[in-house]
Amino acid sequence: MTTTMSRGGLPPSPPSAQLRGRWRLAGVVIGSVVTLIAVGVVLWLSSSNSGDTAPTTPIADASGAAQLWSRPAVSAEELTERTGVTITMVAITGGGGLVDVRYQVIDPDLASALHDPATPPALIEEQTGLVVHDLLMEHAHTGPFHQGETYYLIFNNPDNWVQRGSSVTVLLGDAEVTHVVVS
Repeated sequence: MTTTMSRGGLPPSPPSAQLRGRWRLAGVVIGSVVTLIAVGVVLWLSSSNSGDTAPTTPIADASGAAQLWSRPAVSAEELTERTGVTITMVAITGGGGLVDVRYQVIDPDLASALHDPATPPALIEEQTGLVVHDLLMEHAHTGPFHQGETYYLIFNNPDNWVQRGSSVTVLLGDAEVTHVVVS
């Protein structure tokens, strides 16, 4: 009887042992892929499901968001008369992840209404109706305003919903200015 040797000097494995090894390897690979997919789905769901603290709200939200984000529409000139400020810039920054809104104070007494928590600042992306209202690091000006000074609001822009060239409605104080083009 002759015995054949494998390259390592050992007799070759019987076919059933080779088959079991292949099945074991396939099981490890499939298990790893399924685990990675499950982790990805959980992370995706947890990042997209942020409940009431979401940085954006559909304008037609039944939870009362439409009331919170509804203000009297005014022209840019009427905004100055109503709130004491004029919008000087709305621009994308931070690689698209932020929206920078700059406004200049014309009348500090009227501008103090911008601090009213009942009328938080926000942007409405006009094509989608999404309301972007989450300020970067929850930063907003809190002290007295000074005439002629320019102030800013930096909004988080998740998934780059607001883009250069988009038209937005800017909500400041108890007024909103429509069709502001983002630079």
